[in-house]
Amino acid sequence: MPASTLQALIFDVDGTLADTESAHLEAFNRAFAELELGWLWDEAQYSRLLEISGGKERLLHYWRQVHPDIQALDGQAVGDTIARIHELKTAHYEAAVNRGTVQLRPGVLPLVESASQQGLRLAIATTTSPVNITALLRAALGANWMYYFMVIEDASTAARKKPDPQVYLQTLKRLQLPASACLAFEDSANGLKAAIGAGLATLITPNSYTAHHDFTGALRVLPSLQGVTVAQLRDWHAQAQLPLAEKTRPS
Repeated sequence: MPASTLQALIFDVDGTLADTESAHLEAFNRAFAELELGWLWDEAQYSRLLEISGGKERLLHYWRQVHPDIQALDGQAVGDTIARIHELKTAHYEAAVNRGTVQLRPGVLPLVESASQQGLRLAIATTTSPVNITALLRAALGANWMYYFMVIEDASTAARKKPDPQVYLQTLKRLQLPASACLAFEDSANGLKAAIGAGLATLITPNSYTAHHDFTGALRVLPSLQGVTVAQLRDWHAQAQLPLAEKTRPS
């Protein structure tokens, strides 16, 4: 099979596979209240904070905003506090998922099932934590959800968060495929930059938190994956490879 033939789909999780951000926001605020921090994030503020990839990184960024003297504090104490906040937030998020609060976005499940049936390899490349992935996909796809995905790279395996391409490069290495044989699915500017940085053609499905982002360089920007077929993906992927073929064609 030629390397340029579509062989794998690589999915981001939060905001791409499911509308998770409202649940994450509520979980953060519940954790803040539980620890009596006096913090409360609204949707506008959280949208801005989403420009920082990774929950712990987002917390540290915010803490530095509200406490500019953070550098004078005990670094270990700050790290421990952030870890505790994130632990509580993760528990609240998992509870929300188990209550059925979070759903897969339109078109995701049919596309995942169809792609799997047609022999495409499926992978996950995300900066979220393994427990968040498990909670979401177990609820959405059932106990055997991992059988759909050949490779899962997440916050536990990729230290450098998006827009750094590390998580995608590691995914491609484990898939043993070149970027030209894959399509990435993202919802944010940081995700797009990470995927492009790894050489991946990328489909974007924005959500209410990322609709204002700059998606220059995306292969397609779609409202959702509703109605998208594997045949369309193969066609769009082939179109994306044409410029590459022209660049490498002998003159």
